[in-house]
Amino acid sequence: MIAPSILSADFARLADEMQAVEGADWVHVDVMDNHFVPNLTLGLPVVQSLLKVTDIPLDCHLMIDDPARWAPPYAEAGAHNVTFHAEATDDPIAVARDIRAAGAKAGLSVKPGTPIEPYLEILREFDTLLVMSVEPGFGGQSFIAEVLEKARIVRRLVDAGELRLIVEIDGGINMDTIEQAAEAGVDCFVAGSAVYGTPDRAATVAKLRRMAADAGATEAAH
Repeated sequence: MIAPSILSADFARLADEMQAVEGADWVHVDVMDNHFVPNLTLGLPVVQSLLKVTDIPLDCHLMIDDPARWAPPYAEAGAHNVTFHAEATDDPIAVARDIRAAGAKAGLSVKPGTPIEPYLEILREFDTLLVMSVEPGFGGQSFIAEVLEKARIVRRLVDAGELRLIVEIDGGINMDTIEQAAEAGVDCFVAGSAVYGTPDRAATVAKLRRMAADAGATEAAH
């Protein structure tokens, strides 16, 4: 699955930029509040507008404080998947249940320096695990390969039937890094400038998907 990130899109032409990634599995929407991360992007009103101009499911990544208050409205608005940060709440299970009750899939995200082990027990409450492969807050950063061990750990649990969730990765994903992420067991790849920095976004999405599928199939055959 390929999820282009509109953080790298032209904010003055968001409706057109959504159309430009026709064929993407999800569109990734980075919501930042200038508290949890040192950047401010867009919020619920923009998401509500985007939902009117695309049929592609919206994957809302909330890099915000107080997700218990702010996450459920994104689900109520019609977002397909609403992900919040493990580091932003003391009660991730309650937030996940509220998101699901409001009609969306629930995702948990962890920063590069956050170990996954303390959260393995609660992942059955989630539909998605978003592994951050850069520090959240800004696009265009370099890929941190060390985080792939988190994806491998969770992939093993999924393959063993102990968990049912999508393993997603966000940060520095491009033609040079997508194959190693796929080999680690990632299902969904967030790509910002790697897609929006090219003239034919739909063709780039298709190429990234082929590269990930080929790498994942090769790894599965081993």
